[in-house]
Amino acid sequence: MTNADVNSGTRVLVVDDEADIRELLDMTLARMGLSCDCAASVAEARQYLLENEYRLCLTDMRMPDGDGLELVRHIETEHPALPVAVITAHGSTENAVAALKAGAFDYLSKPVSLAQLRTLVKSALTLPETKIPTAPQGHELLGSSLPMTQVREMITKVARSEAPVYISGESGSGKELAARLIHRESVRGGRPFVAVNCGAIPENLMESEFFGYRKGAFTGAETEREGFFQAADSGTLFLDEVADLPLAMQVKLLRAIQEKHVRRVGATAEEPVNVRIICATHQNLRRLVDENKFRPDLFFRINVIEIRMPSLRECCDDVPELARRILERLANVASQPTPAITPRAVAVLKDYAFPGNVRELENILERALALHGNGAIDVDDLQLQPPKVGAGETAEFGGQALQDYLDEQERKAILDALQKTRFNRTAAARTLGVSFRSLRYRMERLGLNEVAE
Repeated sequence: MTNADVNSGTRVLVVDDEADIRELLDMTLARMGLSCDCAASVAEARQYLLENEYRLCLTDMRMPDGDGLELVRHIETEHPALPVAVITAHGSTENAVAALKAGAFDYLSKPVSLAQLRTLVKSALTLPETKIPTAPQGHELLGSSLPMTQVREMITKVARSEAPVYISGESGSGKELAARLIHRESVRGGRPFVAVNCGAIPENLMESEFFGYRKGAFTGAETEREGFFQAADSGTLFLDEVADLPLAMQVKLLRAIQEKHVRRVGATAEEPVNVRIICATHQNLRRLVDENKFRPDLFFRINVIEIRMPSLRECCDDVPELARRILERLANVASQPTPAITPRAVAVLKDYAFPGNVRELENILERALALHGNGAIDVDDLQLQPPKVGAGETAEFGGQALQDYLDEQERKAILDALQKTRFNRTAAARTLGVSFRSLRYRMERLGLNEVAE
């Protein structure tokens, strides 16, 4: 079956004020069996959108009566199921990032690579036409608390995009689970998901591990080997603890992300790679940028969409359900019946600070499962230790650093005000007793802008 058979009746809207670009895109898409409408301005594009149904929109960034961002925002609001990709000037990283933040599915740089165009079109046409939230599977991201519900909604939203995602949060809060869920719900779901712990790779091996190497490139390179980027080609590359990358490697990673090409160690030519980048760390990347320990241009590039994983302390109402599901899984692995857990034990767990988050909860329950008698798991079986007061720790802060504790309290207050005002930022600022400008700054610093949109 040909592309024309598969795509018969599928319409694409092309928006560009240059006639030769419109003709090139029209001809290329026609060879893929796609029907095109071509607009030379934002106004003309809006008129086409009113009169027709499309499966994809390709738009230039600069038009005589507006820009591509304006059209991206319009489509995001009025036609949310329609993927839109922008065409940016060569080297215009800022425009590409701005478009992705505004809701664009992906971007292409001029001069347009027809191979990349075909890949982008195929990915976009694979997207479902409606946004259907995916129910959590197994023990992944369980919970009905507001923070966890918002995380799942954000994952469903960003899964439809090709934009890089940065997942922040404390150790053990489920950052890799969130990354796997984004991958699973995306058009890349059936493709490779390659997870890399950046802090576990020796610095002298990083380039060869990420980009691969040719035979004879260095002593011991007896065969040709692909790197993480090649292994994740057409899929997702998850860079965990990205803050641990040395500055020299950050430069090379930035270039690979921007150019979508990599060069193996010992090779003279680059090879194209088609990967979606998801990064995560428990460290504060913004602080590391201020301290010159993380490149601001790389941070700007990977932090297109940020998802903050809440700590278990913020989701204490989810602890009973999490505990029950974790116990069921652990008991099944151990081939033994699932024990009950007493109300007293549940209450103690809900009051516990969980500095290690869900990972710590799993460890506590695994120990309790091994040590409890034949009855239900009770408080003594949990063997919880009271919080220590020592260097860098306070019992009042649950083991958090002071700034992290203050940020958490501020985040809770802002979310509470937004909920009470139905996410009206002006009213929320009035409720909190701060200016609108101050609220906007605080929300940006705490990573709350995506939640309120």
